Amino acid sequence: MVRGYSSLMIGKTMFVTGLCMFLTAPLAGRLMTRVDPRLMIATGFIMFAVGTFQASYVTVDWDFWELLWPQVFRGVGLMLSMVPINNLALGTMPPQKIKNASGLFNLMRNLGGAVGLALINTLLDKRMDLHLEMLRESVTWGRQVATDTLASMTAALAARGSDAELAATRQLALIVRKQAEVMAISDVFLALTAVFLGCVGLAALMRRPAPAGGGGGGH
Repeated sequence: MVRGYSSLMIGKTMFVTGLCMFLTAPLAGRLMTRVDPRLMIATGFIMFAVGTFQASYVTVDWDFWELLWPQVFRGVGLMLSMVPINNLALGTMPPQKIKNASGLFNLMRNLGGAVGLALINTLLDKRMDLHLEMLRESVTWGRQVATDTLASMTAALAARGSDAELAATRQLALIVRKQAEVMAISDVFLALTAVFLGCVGLAALMRRPAPAGGGGGGH
């Protein structure tokens, strides 16, 4: 939206996260048999937090290469944490309760995702309104930078029509809105960083499933 990308261009830019998840899935499955799953979850949360922290420096000029490493960290971290979470959530349950526990687990995962998206959208709207107010206070008629920018836009648009001043004002307002939107997105990424770093400590409180016992028994 900010850079005017089409759906195809957005897909090309954001496919890195899915690719990293696809490549990390087999590795995460193998690590499950060798590493404490709680350590994997904590590592995944930390990597995801690193990715969101890097993305919190986003600007309107960021392109594919600036977004590359934040997506890599998020994709790898997400898969490292998702794979063992299923094992920890259901691995401690008695076999007769697995069916109901699995249904409840999927329900809570979907519900958590919906609530999380709602909270993110709410935070995005609130922070964007705040940044819009702050930027509008700085972009005033009495400020030299704003006046010079508006004058240069008006001169550039004068050849296109008689209402160049109004068009320049709209263009300046659009620039302010784009900046506010990017600043709000940065705030959301920073909030996600704090959330995932907070979840790292919770991984230690999870109960590890008992290892499968060996078959066969003596008399």
